[in-house]
Amino acid sequence: MSKTKKILFPTILIVAMLISWWVMVRMTKSDIFPTPGQVVVGTVELAADGTLWEHIAASLMRVGAGFLLAAFVAIPLGLVMGRAPAAYATLNPVFQMLRPISPIAWIPIAILWLGVGNASPIFLIFIASVFPMILQTAAGVHTIDRRFLRAASNFQVTRWDRLRRVVLPAVLPQIIVGMRISLGVAWLVVVAAEMIALRSGLGYLIIDARNAGNRYDLVVAGMIIIGVIGLGLDSAMRLLERAKSVRWSYVK
Repeated sequence: MSKTKKILFPTILIVAMLISWWVMVRMTKSDIFPTPGQVVVGTVELAADGTLWEHIAASLMRVGAGFLLAAFVAIPLGLVMGRAPAAYATLNPVFQMLRPISPIAWIPIAILWLGVGNASPIFLIFIASVFPMILQTAAGVHTIDRRFLRAASNFQVTRWDRLRRVVLPAVLPQIIVGMRISLGVAWLVVVAAEMIALRSGLGYLIIDARNAGNRYDLVVAGMIIIGVIGLGLDSAMRLLERAKSVRWSYVK
């Protein structure tokens, strides 16, 4: 598909959705649910007084801290699990048991352990992000062609050089896939956490707008902004996937 079509088709769909939204609000004569124009006005209002940027910055800060902490732990641990069968056999059942637990279920424990503040959502984002990255990294190591590892051993390549020049380049695409999945989950989790335990961020913005006089124009604005930022984060990770160093592979 050409670049023009990739832009044109989603644009047409979005415009059709906005028109349908406007028509439905007018047909139902709703006094509460906003039209697209009212959402734009509410968004401009928040942006003008700086409130919007403060909430966006708070959410991004929490996601960035939790996600980077998870990557710092998950990537080395996934490499160890991929290279050491004993570590994989020991840790994989535990991670597979913890992974299906919804990060939202950890909210009461996070508040109990860490209180109401930034530490709780950062912990939740860490929990949401760390397991997909660990398991994806370990799976990537397991898919490396063993011929290349044997060749490195035959040439007496040191363990560090083997990791740096063979394992990491080969597994990097899988690491990026795990990071992309984790980042999407992290963005979802931070919004949910902010709705419950914080007084800043886009999740709090939505709840506060609902409670402060049924400002559904701001509720919908917050939802759209969350979606747009989520799309931007995913697009950034997709660009990273297409980088030459990530697309690297052995020539057979």
